[in-house]
Amino acid sequence: MSLNGKIVFITGASSGIGAATAMACAAQGARLLLAARRIGRLAEVASLALERGAAAVHSIQLDVRGRAAVQLAIGALPPEWAEIDILINNAGLSRGLEKLYEGAIEDWEEMIDTNVKGLLYVSRAVVPGMVERGRGHVVNLGSTAGEMTYPNAAVYCATKAAERAINDGLRQDLLGTAVRVTTVDPGMVETEFSIVRFHGDTERTANIYKGVTPLTPEDVADAILWAVTRPPHVNVARVLLTPVQQANSLLFHRES
Repeated sequence: MSLNGKIVFITGASSGIGAATAMACAAQGARLLLAARRIGRLAEVASLALERGAAAVHSIQLDVRGRAAVQLAIGALPPEWAEIDILINNAGLSRGLEKLYEGAIEDWEEMIDTNVKGLLYVSRAVVPGMVERGRGHVVNLGSTAGEMTYPNAAVYCATKAAERAINDGLRQDLLGTAVRVTTVDPGMVETEFSIVRFHGDTERTANIYKGVTPLTPEDVADAILWAVTRPPHVNVARVLLTPVQQANSLLFHRES
């Protein structure tokens, strides 16, 4: 299925997997609806997307944690941007890596509000239009953390387990419509993810990737692009991808 002229809405599009997915879709001639909190970074992505071949780009500053803000942003889209063909729920983050009984409650709230409630708010605002139009595809960004909990990350893993449950439930609820639902679940990816997790501690971040060649944002974007370009009768329910040196959330082979 061609993305040429299709409206692709990407949350968390200012960096990492979101920005890489914008570039991949731009190269296919998609019309990109980009959302993120950092409007300056988003403008850079939008400019580059146009250079890569996007048919058009419309950017909105949006924090998915705000229910009213999400409803307002989607409801106020110009008519030429309102009929979203593909929604990529990419906005998400991890905060902290501590034992549950020592964790910062504000970190928990930020993860739950972004990874779970933000996913729900955006989906609730966009999916009804897809059902009404009889077409659409929702791609949710999950994680290997959603299938196996690892130490010191219980709340983050819980949010990704919730993503998987929401993804599967949405796919069930859309049975009988033409709307498709996919979760793309990466393992270790080298993005700003770990810098955010450790509140800017770059030394601690570097140790995460030590001895491992991680996935790149472009690897994940390639999987997303593959899923959304299958024939209309094909629904890719789940894509699980990891580096060769990762078996699951707990097992890694690190080169010395």
